Amino acid sequence: MKRLFSIFLMLSLSIIIFAQNDAPQGWKFGGALPAIGYDSDLGWRYGGLMYVYDWGDGSYYPNYKKSVYIEWSRTSKGSGNNILQYDDRKFLGTNVRFTSELGYYIEQALDFYGFNGYQAIYTQNYTIDTLADYRSRMYYKLDRRMLRGIFDFQFPINGNKFRAYAGISLFNMKIGSVDINKLNKGKSPDELLPSTDTMPGVYENYVNWGIISDAEKNGGFVSQIKTGLIYDTRDNEAMPTKGLWEDLVLIGSPGIGGTSPYLEAIVTHRQYFTFIPKHLFFAYRLVYEGKLAGDMPFYMIPFYYSTKEIKDGIGGSKTTRGILRDRIIADGVAFGNIELRYGIIDFHLGKANFYTAISVFSDIAQVVDPIDIDLSKIPADQKQYFFNTNTSDIYKPHIAYGGGFRFAYNENTIIAVDYGMSNNEQDGTSGLYIGLGWLF
Repeated sequence: MKRLFSIFLMLSLSIIIFAQNDAPQGWKFGGALPAIGYDSDLGWRYGGLMYVYDWGDGSYYPNYKKSVYIEWSRTSKGSGNNILQYDDRKFLGTNVRFTSELGYYIEQALDFYGFNGYQAIYTQNYTIDTLADYRSRMYYKLDRRMLRGIFDFQFPINGNKFRAYAGISLFNMKIGSVDINKLNKGKSPDELLPSTDTMPGVYENYVNWGIISDAEKNGGFVSQIKTGLIYDTRDNEAMPTKGLWEDLVLIGSPGIGGTSPYLEAIVTHRQYFTFIPKHLFFAYRLVYEGKLAGDMPFYMIPFYYSTKEIKDGIGGSKTTRGILRDRIIADGVAFGNIELRYGIIDFHLGKANFYTAISVFSDIAQVVDPIDIDLSKIPADQKQYFFNTNTSDIYKPHIAYGGGFRFAYNENTIIAVDYGMSNNEQDGTSGLYIGLGWLF
């Protein structure tokens, strides 16, 4: 009920705000949304986010010339996001596109289930405090504080369809056990979380067994140099209905700051089709992400990179909806999404344009290059609770399916609601996601 209330409140406030906008020319306020949610361990989430667009003389529409995105959100017990993003399609008056982000992300209870997908056993009962085999609601969690800077450029090679990509990303990570004392403040005795000293979770055990090294266990500073190619024939970036969008990205870290150097590659193919103009569309995405050389710190492996953004986790709202966030961590992962989108209503209110749409989808992911784990380090009486020793299961696909709803203003500010369900209890049961934009 709390989740449904959040959806209703977001949609209602958005309609009120958006209806006040003028035609998309020049700098215009794109909309604001409240950040509302509740979690029994993390408390109430509050704050807000907003978009501001520069539409230029209007000839760019439905694309914008520049945009600014700002988010500030917190929970009552300290988690939160602080994000400033800037996107400029005509950087310094040229045809170069510049995108950047400065963000500080606080995750007091970030999901961590172990490595290599189904090789890491997930037991939901360990997190349910009413069951006999309960261990802790924080059993599959760790604490992460991330300061991130992104500075990316796209250079046209042949018109604007074929582009070169280059950029720099900087991460400063602080990793550790969940701060149980902080989360226990204000709880009654029967709700208290056990200390990680007396009840270590997956992260603590991985550290104790040496699977996560002492050099990596507390995080570190990572710099990345990125290069790649883009081929893009989409008719509309925010809501593509036809065309291709291809990314090839190489990311290298020189190992500055004490981490090991590494090189990884990400290949992304997206394609869009129109079956019924303005109403029925089909889209799919195929991704491969894998290490080519070196040793990646474990806390850098889960990220999915594209030339548009960096998203956290293979599993969850931006990769495989309905599967637990960060469920699939491996040196090489492939995943894909297929989605049928149906536009319900397309209308004008004053000089503003709106549409609503629904979708059905299926998402899938698979480990293709597992992280090498020395299982001889694991105590024999513990191995059966943490590791599936049937190595063929590592390569089994993780599958989810579901549906979604979109409400859009001027085709760029898009409120998104997706609900996904996994087909294997090892990946959780389901997930509800409220955010902005189409998945791809």
